[in-house]
Amino acid sequence: MTGLVVGSLLLTSCAGGAGNATESGSSARPSTVQNGIVGRPMAAGDPVPGGTLTYAGYAFVTGFDPAKSQASGATGGTEMAAIYDLLMRYDIESGEFVPQLAQSLEPSDELRTWTLTLREGVTFSDGTPLTSEAVVASIDRYNANKGPNAQVWTSSVAGMQTPDPGTVVFSLQQSWSEFPAMLAGGHGMIVAPTATVGGSLEPVGAGPFTVKRFVPNEELLLARRGDYWDGAPNLELLRFVPIIGDQAKLDALRSGDVQATYLRGAELVDQMRSTEQPGYIDTSSLGSVVLINNRPGRPGSDIRVRQAMAYATSTETFNQRVLAGKGLPGAEIFQPWSQWHSDVSPVGVDPEKAKELLDAAKKDGFDGNVTFVGLNDPTAQQSALTVQAMLQSVGFNVTIEYQNSTADLVKKMYAQHDFDLAYGAFNLFESAPFIRLYSSMQSTSTNNALGYADPRMDAALAAVQSARGDAEKRAALTDVQTLVNETTPFLTLGALSSFIPWQANVHGVQPSLDAILLFDKAWLDS
Repeated sequence: MTGLVVGSLLLTSCAGGAGNATESGSSARPSTVQNGIVGRPMAAGDPVPGGTLTYAGYAFVTGFDPAKSQASGATGGTEMAAIYDLLMRYDIESGEFVPQLAQSLEPSDELRTWTLTLREGVTFSDGTPLTSEAVVASIDRYNANKGPNAQVWTSSVAGMQTPDPGTVVFSLQQSWSEFPAMLAGGHGMIVAPTATVGGSLEPVGAGPFTVKRFVPNEELLLARRGDYWDGAPNLELLRFVPIIGDQAKLDALRSGDVQATYLRGAELVDQMRSTEQPGYIDTSSLGSVVLINNRPGRPGSDIRVRQAMAYATSTETFNQRVLAGKGLPGAEIFQPWSQWHSDVSPVGVDPEKAKELLDAAKKDGFDGNVTFVGLNDPTAQQSALTVQAMLQSVGFNVTIEYQNSTADLVKKMYAQHDFDLAYGAFNLFESAPFIRLYSSMQSTSTNNALGYADPRMDAALAAVQSARGDAEKRAALTDVQTLVNETTPFLTLGALSSFIPWQANVHGVQPSLDAILLFDKAWLDS
């Protein structure tokens, strides 16, 4: 299971003009970005019970096991949160992690012990009680199945204790201020002990909805629970449908066929920013990168080759040719709008320096050939061709190998490690950047598709994890940027925004971490 989103999963906008920019695009980038709930909804009164809310997500859910799915808003996280709930959620307004299914989560002074208290009387949808033992069993199962970010957990959490049925005590290896974020994702989706009896998983959780009907690639229908811990949801039914393409999704929203949808194409997201359409905007750093295989025997094992690629890569050229000039280009990890932005400048565009480094590598036996793997669809082809053109302009010979499915691409990258370059994303949480930085670059991480290993980076990431306060974390993240500039494990193309618009008569939707939506308080105003 990968923590990255690969291929064209992020590139859903139409390709733009050719563009001739050679700079990183920093002069054209905003110092702030719009994040959170936006737009002007209808005036709302008291919640109205009943009705069906239909949501066309980014990708239609294929299963209900948090340990075998990437529990993000784009890939089934919203659906699974409706079934299992979350122990913690990210509150957009306060910028803090707050209890959801849990009653509280309290840290020790040194942030090495966290005590989770469960709400009293909470039951799973089969009527069995939610207990501390059930929480630990679900998390153990998640880690045993190597769910997303499982290695972050197993390397950081020394143990879990259950002093009573309503309490779980997490003992950590080191201080970790971002620990609550782990319970706002897959680890915090608690699967009932009865759900796995017999070997296969049944979607039994403590969330506000249960599965009523599921037809793959057609419809997922969830029904409200009358015995949900926080009271029966207002919505009678929550319906998920597959619609391919951002424009088709937006058309369905405007026609009333769906009440909410998920857009990720840069052009449409940019258009929607200037409207009063209600919805949620989520922007993540490192939302667009080129992965370089750093493993021995690959061209990217030579730092001169990687650095030559960096000097040849113009983020603004990529923005113009692939994202129609509507993206958030930039070669640094955290752009000026991010609270983690530093004064360390990224590697700039310098074709002559790129040629010099490449020529030096060729003199030592490198033949100049690299292979870019990507998905076989028009948008992914445009990204591959753009990277190919930039690298070939300084002397590389780039061969593109297209894969017919995301599964084939993931297998080639993560199981076989058979690639030189690939398009992807790290999608760092602004509220908790350590988690995916660790997954992507820590030398022992199973999600480290780069094969990148540098003890200095491991130490820098450990400093990010254990940082006490924003200033200390920012300093540690500055060290990460400095090392990325020096060692070039990947090529940064920019940040990425997604927009989840809903109709004006939709109220009470609660966005959480990673664009997961919670519908337990949602209602429709007729």
